[in-house]
Amino acid sequence: MKLHEYESRELFTAYGIPVPRYGLARNGEEALKIAREIGGRVVVKAQVLVAGRGKAGGIKFADTPEEAAEITSKMLGTEIKGEKVESVLISEYQEVEGELYLSVIIDRSRGMPLVIASPEGGVEIEELARTSPEKLIQLHVDPLIGLRQHHIRNVQNFMDLDESHSKQLSQILTSLYRLFVENDCELAEINPLAITSGGLVAIDAKILIDDNSLFRHSQFQRSEVGGSFEVEARRMGFSYVELDGDIGIIGNGAGLTMATMDVVKEMGGRPANFLDIGGGASEEIVEKAASLLLRHPRVRVLFVNVLGGITRCDEVARGLVSAVKAHGAGKKVVVRMMGTREEEGKKILRESGLYPYDSMEEAAQMAAQLAQG
Repeated sequence: MKLHEYESRELFTAYGIPVPRYGLARNGEEALKIAREIGGRVVVKAQVLVAGRGKAGGIKFADTPEEAAEITSKMLGTEIKGEKVESVLISEYQEVEGELYLSVIIDRSRGMPLVIASPEGGVEIEELARTSPEKLIQLHVDPLIGLRQHHIRNVQNFMDLDESHSKQLSQILTSLYRLFVENDCELAEINPLAITSGGLVAIDAKILIDDNSLFRHSQFQRSEVGGSFEVEARRMGFSYVELDGDIGIIGNGAGLTMATMDVVKEMGGRPANFLDIGGGASEEIVEKAASLLLRHPRVRVLFVNVLGGITRCDEVARGLVSAVKAHGAGKKVVVRMMGTREEEGKKILRESGLYPYDSMEEAAQMAAQLAQG
């Protein structure tokens, strides 16, 4: 479960991680009151569970309480990447002298938490890792032993901060790791962790809770309202994560789906999502998954990558063809399929005007090219 930013800030505050003063507003009057209490310039941030809200107009600055109220009133009820804005965060504006990155994430390949830190925050960490890996430090933590002083010292030395900020960084990292463990997180991220005249401050907060642990955390359980594609996908029973690209991704199996996203990225494309239909997906399941992404306003190209074991390629083809006929107007579709009843599936696709690829790299390259124009 992805937490809203205000929920993440509440957790940060409970664990002693400094955040700007803030309040949650659901109408202009509440925004006016919160902004007056904060005083000075504020930031109005839409509370939606999608990436890239800033570029989509979901983060705006206000110099007066009245301006904050006006921005809030205009922002509420709008949609950002398919999700309706029902509340906004009114946050104290911070004069930033520098930006750091700090997170704890589960490294599934090693089965243990991974601390990631960088002296360059405020950017996409995936892009930084690709272009400037020397600006990142990554430290695995044995879950049976926990975060130790040598982990903290390594991060402090890598960040190269003055004594005051280095000491505060130690406290924040310790608290972030404890928050991560005690709340069964998959990710706890501060980006950026800002250097200000008053010390280090978590400007943005992102937390993902393991869905399998929610029975232990009733405070995070909420009714799934709104029109977000993540909510709709979960209702359909899919493993789905919203991203900020324009190439919809469908795969069968988490490993294959993640590999598909990686190859698309390498080919210059931008994945719009992670959607795993699982093994043995029926025609109906494929149709639902494809229809979901074909209806997505940001998806320009749908890339379906299937290796048929217990999943039958002819079932996948029939489901995909049905979805394209119903929702595929104006969308491009790229398919790569191999495995059980492969020839039958490819024949169905060809008869419907869809050309199947044998190579994942070739298909990913075509998807990227189609998305680019």
